[in-house]
Amino acid sequence: MGICSSCESTHVATAKLILQDGRLQEFSYPVKVSFVLAKIPTFFICNADEMEFDDVVSAVNDDEELQPGQLYFALPLSWLKHPLQPEEMAALAVKASSALMKSGGAEKCGCHKKLVFSVENDGKSSRKVAAGDGGPRRNGGRGKFSARLGAIPE
Repeated sequence: MGICSSCESTHVATAKLILQDGRLQEFSYPVKVSFVLAKIPTFFICNADEMEFDDVVSAVNDDEELQPGQLYFALPLSWLKHPLQPEEMAALAVKASSALMKSGGAEKCGCHKKLVFSVENDGKSSRKVAAGDGGPRRNGGRGKFSARLGAIPE
């Protein structure tokens, strides 16, 4: 528990941008969306927090700055005003999780973030975990733990 909060206090928050090819770009300084788009003109930037299933994907305004601690996606212009399907959302979540794990950001303190998304199918809602295990990696990430229980004499 304390291990993650102690490392976060020394970690500089960055704006994280997941590119279409799965690479991660991090910005530790204020950067306008227009600056980023100058390098990738056939894409738009969207805020991950504003993405929902079966809702249109909207772009962050060109004059806005990417906010530290926030996750963004660079998506093709053809996706603009396009309803986001659950399969597309799942693919983006996997891509983001992979990029974040490769960057080593979560590895620095031994914590791993989960990317959770909800899927509604035939009126039934279910939560899915795209990647990550939410805890420190031990034994090569295989999760082999044993409980140590004991009694306290009174």
